Amino acid sequence: MNDTPQLTLRAIVLSVLLTVVLAAANAYLGLFAGLTVATAIPAAVVSMGVLRLLGRSSVLENNIVATGASAGSSIAAGTVFTMPALVILGHWARFDYWWVFAIIGLGGLLGVLFSVPLRRTLIIDQGLQFPEGVATAELLRAGSGAAGGARLLGLAALAGAVFKLVMSGLRFVPESFTLARYLGTRTIAYVGVNLSPALLGVGYIVGLNIGLVMVAGGLIAWWLFIPIFNDFLTGTDPGLAAQLVNIDAETAAGLIWTRKVRYIGVGAMLVGGLWALWTLRSSLLSGVRSGLSVGSSQGAVDDRERDLPMAAILAGIALFVLPLFVLYHAVVGSFGIAAAMAVIMIVAGFVFSSVSGYMAGLVGSSNNPVSGITISTILFASLVLLAFLGAGSTVGPVAAILIGAVTCSAAAVAGDNLQDLKAGRLLGATPWRQQVMLAIGALAGAAIMAPVLNLLLEAYGIGTPAHAGVRALNAPQATLMAAVAKGIFGGGLPWDMIGLGALVGASVIVFDLWLKRRGGRWRAPVLAVAVGIYLPLEYTSPIFLGGLLSELVDRWHARHGGGDPEEQRRDGLLFSSGLIAGEAIVGVLIAIPIVVSGDVDVLALPAGLRLGQWIGLAGLAAIGAWLYRSAARRPASA
Repeated sequence: MNDTPQLTLRAIVLSVLLTVVLAAANAYLGLFAGLTVATAIPAAVVSMGVLRLLGRSSVLENNIVATGASAGSSIAAGTVFTMPALVILGHWARFDYWWVFAIIGLGGLLGVLFSVPLRRTLIIDQGLQFPEGVATAELLRAGSGAAGGARLLGLAALAGAVFKLVMSGLRFVPESFTLARYLGTRTIAYVGVNLSPALLGVGYIVGLNIGLVMVAGGLIAWWLFIPIFNDFLTGTDPGLAAQLVNIDAETAAGLIWTRKVRYIGVGAMLVGGLWALWTLRSSLLSGVRSGLSVGSSQGAVDDRERDLPMAAILAGIALFVLPLFVLYHAVVGSFGIAAAMAVIMIVAGFVFSSVSGYMAGLVGSSNNPVSGITISTILFASLVLLAFLGAGSTVGPVAAILIGAVTCSAAAVAGDNLQDLKAGRLLGATPWRQQVMLAIGALAGAAIMAPVLNLLLEAYGIGTPAHAGVRALNAPQATLMAAVAKGIFGGGLPWDMIGLGALVGASVIVFDLWLKRRGGRWRAPVLAVAVGIYLPLEYTSPIFLGGLLSELVDRWHARHGGGDPEEQRRDGLLFSSGLIAGEAIVGVLIAIPIVVSGDVDVLALPAGLRLGQWIGLAGLAAIGAWLYRSAARRPASA
């Protein structure tokens, strides 16, 4: 048994308080910028400081605080990516508290339940990296003094924090480096790098293979499909063609990607999600079976492997579907259609929670394409509902969004939860205690979402300004969800792009099977390629660069005598974890003055004091060089 304090009252209270703050900040960031930040790391840092002031604390108690806060703030992503679509569609004038709490809370609880068998499948059987989980574990170890390297991790965290503040807060340098030119009269050439130390750190942790595959997907989108569309296919969309007249190459590339090419990634993600589920089928069933066998022989199981009983998990899933069925019936007014919605929701919820967990294990929660997963759900749900409700239905898009909201919440929570469970496994935590804290955190996050959304709706507006002279929150994902749902029932969805993406996904699967048959070290996971197509190129390129640094460091160690691989990777892992931690903490802190002041430029320097993107690129290169020098040296124990 593990007698170290874990699920203590003070840990639960602190975790809930942090959840409220971090989830509110993430809700604003998601509506404003279309992204959220993983909050397990900043929660762990705060926990270590607060609990140390309250008396002696354990690394596992701090891990529980981070676990709950992470689940609560991932609820923010599930909420802001979907629920504002109901306002954009005109179904709601404001966010109803009990509807939001029920839909998002039940979705979050399902995500927690789904993550129980997935823990065995993805963390134990598949052994995926889960970079932010590893980063959290390293941070907690260093902070508790259980492992050396606290100084290295602290310096890296400071570097990541300062760089994030300089970019996103002070606006001293741009957040991205981009170059775009027309080659000839129409062909677009584009290069983009997000100047994010955290993405560099994620790339180092996941390695070159995944980084290379992701950037390959980005290059397929930005160097192949965008130029082809601009050169030969603009005539297929006269409205888009008119917008492309007399604009610069970067804006043109962004428009084509947003309106057309991004949907290729959605199609590839649909195929990749189904393939991932098929390939993981044996492991998933094994996870359920082993969980059931564990539940019948709890006394024989090591405390560090003890999940919530699988029988209780299955009963909980069945129980939570019932209120969702009632809510769906209240919307569509038909028992049959409500039952179909509930079935779609539960199947899609588990399927895409599995996909979300798999992708979180590959590239981290911050880069997990939850919005793409939700689009896939809404696509499928809308097509099924179209058969019941018919074209032109006004309630159809609303019903599809409600299915997507539950699925998105479940997938977001499941992906983040698996990061926490990975950290817990590395630290020796008890899984069932973490799973209880995950459920508490998910409910705490869901409880504050409606008030926060109403506050932002009334202060800024979502999609359209609330007041004259106020800049509305764009809510890019929710806008896209609304467009997809409305497009199914009213027409206008780029099915040709989605179909092309499905063909791309199938081709990548065949290529990956060929690589597997050859038995080499390189693989091409289809979901990683789909994510590369779906995300802007500037997000995948730093992940690739981080993976390249990891490969160079591994080769340096191979040339200098080898040794224990874990010891060799330790300094690089600590440094990368610090970069992720520093940027995540400051990303959340920057949101606080923005929300309080209502001014997105509240911290920004005057325009005359800002520098160009080349300086920012040089700064990121300097951090990359520092990472390499810190990792490419003999371990202290050597």
